[in-house]
Amino acid sequence: MRREIVVLGEVVVAVLCVVVAVVSWQNGLVTTSLAASGDVPAFTATRYVGPWLVLAAFLVTVAGVVGIDAGARTLRAVTERASSRG
Repeated sequence: MRREIVVLGEVVVAVLCVVVAVVSWQNGLVTTSLAASGDVPAFTATRYVGPWLVLAAFLVTVAGVVGIDAGARTLRAVTERASSRG
C-alpha cells in the first residue's frame, strides 16, 4: 500500500515538473516585434532569458529521474508479487 502511494506521488511530481518546465520555457523566450520605419523593414527579434531556460532544463531532468524511479519501483513491485505467487 505504501509503495503505491509513493509511486503515485512520484508520478504527480514528475507531471508537475513538466508543466512548470513548459511555463518556464515560455517565459524564457521573449519576442519583440518592431514595425517598419521608412526604408527599414519590419523585424521580429527573439531574446533568450537564461535563468528561465536553465530552470526548464533542470525541471525536465528532475521529472525524468523521478519518472525512472517510479518505473523502477513499479517494476520491482510487480516482480516481487510474481515471485511470491510462484
